[in-house]
Amino acid sequence: MSETISGRLAELGHAVPVPPLPAASYVPWVRSGTFIYVSGQVPRLDGRDVYVGKLGDSIDLETGQKAAQLCALNILAHLVAAVDDDFSRVLRCVRLGGFVNAVPDFASHPQVINGASDLMVQVLGEKGKHTRAAIGVSSLPRNFAVEVDAVFEIN
Repeated sequence: MSETISGRLAELGHAVPVPPLPAASYVPWVRSGTFIYVSGQVPRLDGRDVYVGKLGDSIDLETGQKAAQLCALNILAHLVAAVDDDFSRVLRCVRLGGFVNAVPDFASHPQVINGASDLMVQVLGEKGKHTRAAIGVSSLPRNFAVEVDAVFEIN
């Protein structure tokens, strides 16, 4: 296995995306002590909004999982920047917070956020097992289907 996060992603068939820039008055990630806090990431790729709409309406479960996976890829792109792509500096993914833009009767929020959780474990192995919240919301910025934030412990 690769000793870089980008190498581990490549082994799984993923490229590290260009980390999206903040859309407002905040920073994409902050280090505080041994923790990296990554701001909420939406499914954007190469400057394009991808996966826009509501789960249970214009977005189905499988597509929602892909949206969550793209959010996780963007999170990992910021982690690559925070640890200079050095896998050995990552102690663990501590927590993911997932927000699902859904119609009121949609009830599969955890399954949607599995798209992000599963990728974290695939890339980081045991270090990728984390606590999590999966919350349904009535809207997200620019009508994105999903938003995911993360906390990592590093050395």
